[in-house]
Amino acid sequence: MRYHGVTTAFFIDRPNRFAAHVELGGAPETVHVKNSGRCRELLVPGSRVILAPAQNPRRKTRYDLIGVYAENGALFNIDSQAPNKAVSEWLQKKDYSLIKPEYTFGRSRIDFYMERGKDRFLMEVKGCTLIRDSMGYFPDAPTERGVRHLRELANAVRRGFRSTIAFVIQTQGVSRVLPNTGTHPAFAEALYETEAAGVEILCLPCRVEPDLLEIAE
Repeated sequence: MRYHGVTTAFFIDRPNRFAAHVELGGAPETVHVKNSGRCRELLVPGSRVILAPAQNPRRKTRYDLIGVYAENGALFNIDSQAPNKAVSEWLQKKDYSLIKPEYTFGRSRIDFYMERGKDRFLMEVKGCTLIRDSMGYFPDAPTERGVRHLRELANAVRRGFRSTIAFVIQTQGVSRVLPNTGTHPAFAEALYETEAAGVEILCLPCRVEPDLLEIAE
């Protein structure tokens, strides 16, 4: 997926989950943060960030904060909507006869439903931005919704679906994701249980540029 009209700024602070103050062209600017996660290890004062123009010209904030350069120079895409868009483009290159987003299963909406011949597939997508020692970890904040999705995927396997949870790694140079047990032990427990039930765990490295997030084959 590609953005248009991106520009750079410098992070100042984050007064709440959805807003940040940045320095843009030497002046302060309030921008929308497209990630409700903590991102504390990335959004530190003075860090260089990537902004994309808002799609709605009537919105109060003119820009979305979509990326940030870490202290080591690595570029992270932190747009929480980007992983699904990148996976959608990636799935289009596969030989599925049907790809349907936002599929209702049980009490949840699973990101993708696919068909190939008589086989039925479900895929839930999670973006990973927490990296430690070249290893990805998920989640960076407790997610009861994520636990529910894992259990729905396991239930789908028992009903004949082929189920996958796909972790999209939103930076380069990382190829593996582990559960962040210290932050949410229940998610880690559910992940191991669903793997034992037959759910595939897929880690998707990405090509990341200021205006691009793409699944790397």
